Amino acid sequence: MPCSAPNSSPSDPAAESRTPIVLIHGAGYSSAMWYPNTPGLSLDRPVYALDTPGDAGRSIHREPMWQPERAAQWMDEALDALGLDRVHLVGSSYGGWLVLNQAHLRPGRLASVTALDPGGLEKVGLRFFAWVFVSLFATLAPKALRPRLAAWLDQPVLAIPEMRKWIQLGARAYRIRRPAPLPLAEEELRSIRTPLYLITGRHSLLVHPKRQLERVPRLVPGARAEIIYATGHGPQIDHPDVVNARMLSFMEDVDS
Repeated sequence: MPCSAPNSSPSDPAAESRTPIVLIHGAGYSSAMWYPNTPGLSLDRPVYALDTPGDAGRSIHREPMWQPERAAQWMDEALDALGLDRVHLVGSSYGGWLVLNQAHLRPGRLASVTALDPGGLEKVGLRFFAWVFVSLFATLAPKALRPRLAAWLDQPVLAIPEMRKWIQLGARAYRIRRPAPLPLAEEELRSIRTPLYLITGRHSLLVHPKRQLERVPRLVPGARAEIIYATGHGPQIDHPDVVNARMLSFMEDVDS
């Protein structure tokens, strides 16, 4: 169960009756990572951003939940506790694996799923772990070098003081105790019937974008897939207005 589920209410009262959005962050972050996105998304719908147990957020991690069945059970219980019967589920990176896993195992509450450069499609390779390692050390670089490193590494958080500080504090004070998620098998992806939207970054080191651009729509009936250029693992951070608009358009299509 989440101990923290920040809710951003729509500025338009009529939007409060629309299907809400639930945001699931990536590994090593918290719900705070969505701050570039929540102002725009919450103009249209209620928005909830969960702190995933097992990361350095405000939720309390009492039991292992890295197994697919346990992760799906947690998500279902969290949505139930929030009184949400139908949601548009959005996940980034490790959160992307969580939302794909939910669509596979417990899709009953899902209006749609949007996976942003997600885990769960390919085995996590050494190139991604190396990028994470180098990015962590780059947070310690002198201020004048950070914009260059952010561009070179396709790591926008290096140039955002609040997010850079969060990464440093999380790395020092919290240890993630779970293995990297295994990718969903092709038959598991074929079983998904929830409307699915995949967004990857052109320079992603977690997935091979062109491969997944062809593969996901072939395996998941009706799925959309798109590559955002001039970005890597964080398309929603690098280009929040573009990604927000495309996600909301997808959700509008689903709802209508």
